[in-house]
Amino acid sequence: MALRLTTFMLLLVATSAQAQWFDWATPRAPRTADGRAAMTAPAPRLPGGRMDMSGVWVPKDARGTLFEPSKIQAWALAAMRKQEDSFYKNDPRFHCLPAGPSSYPAGPSVGGQRRIVQHADYIAILNPDMTYRQVFMDGRKLEDEPLLPTWMGYSAGHFVGDVLVIESNGYNDKTWLTREGLPHTDKLRITERYTRKDFGHITLEVTYDDPGTFTEPVQATIDMVNEPDNGLLEIICNESETGQKHYSGELSQADAGAPKVAPETLQKYVGTYKGNWLRSPITTVFTVRDGALVLTRTPRYSDTGGNTDSAEYRLVPRSDTAFDCSCGLGFTFKLGADGRASEVSEVHVSGAWPFKRVP
Repeated sequence: MALRLTTFMLLLVATSAQAQWFDWATPRAPRTADGRAAMTAPAPRLPGGRMDMSGVWVPKDARGTLFEPSKIQAWALAAMRKQEDSFYKNDPRFHCLPAGPSSYPAGPSVGGQRRIVQHADYIAILNPDMTYRQVFMDGRKLEDEPLLPTWMGYSAGHFVGDVLVIESNGYNDKTWLTREGLPHTDKLRITERYTRKDFGHITLEVTYDDPGTFTEPVQATIDMVNEPDNGLLEIICNESETGQKHYSGELSQADAGAPKVAPETLQKYVGTYKGNWLRSPITTVFTVRDGALVLTRTPRYSDTGGNTDSAEYRLVPRSDTAFDCSCGLGFTFKLGADGRASEVSEVHVSGAWPFKRVP
């Protein structure tokens, strides 16, 4: 059966990560004269002078050699192509499983939002999908070869001056490193370096060392922004009965069984559409090439938002108005009074997100 991502239903209870309790302003956040958080105010410190990394943080840009195909071994590139051909049906998120190391800010975890809670002996990193990381700050070292690999790995941290350094290993090999299905082995070791520049900003540098996947250690740099007046609300994938449905089929099968959509119908969808997915502004541009609809999306799906990188994806029709995407999502168009599409919905596990046509 060909994959039909356009049948995705709303799987998440709390679909709006912008929801808050509800106009609550964090009492100890520095403020400007108009009451906004003073994002460039000095970074807070704990008693004793230690840098305080606590807060709700959202990545706004991710870049680095992690995303360069030339650094990825041939078997891993082939695995990524296979995942694309099967509409990314094996994405752990689509099966309501932990995202593992891809829940780090360079990865695809639900907009990247997380809360950092800092204690003298440990740091807890909480994710909206109810997964978490324990970073032990009590002087323990990582085992060279943990006996029990886990989804989220084992983490130990320490400060070098004001920089928080976290080392992690002990991952199973069931998760991905990027939205495009980049695999890893159980030899993966990750080093993170958090530098809090001021109240509102952290620069995070991540090194991925996996000799089974990469030709050399790769790196990602992520700019993270504090959301002091926002809350972390739960997102429960498997609460819906559709959360356990697994999709089957391949892109080639979808092509073979795709209905024919008239060229004049496809032209109704050509144009630029803008909207938001969670907190990320999204631009989608649809064109027709060789009789098929093509999507260019900014940011690309591996980015967490705020980046200017674009990527191109192929669409396969399921009906005159509904399409499957090689990116692993679905798209449905709504026609306006002038006969052209006035809106397109990008269908995620988190539901359908509408984007409006712009002139």
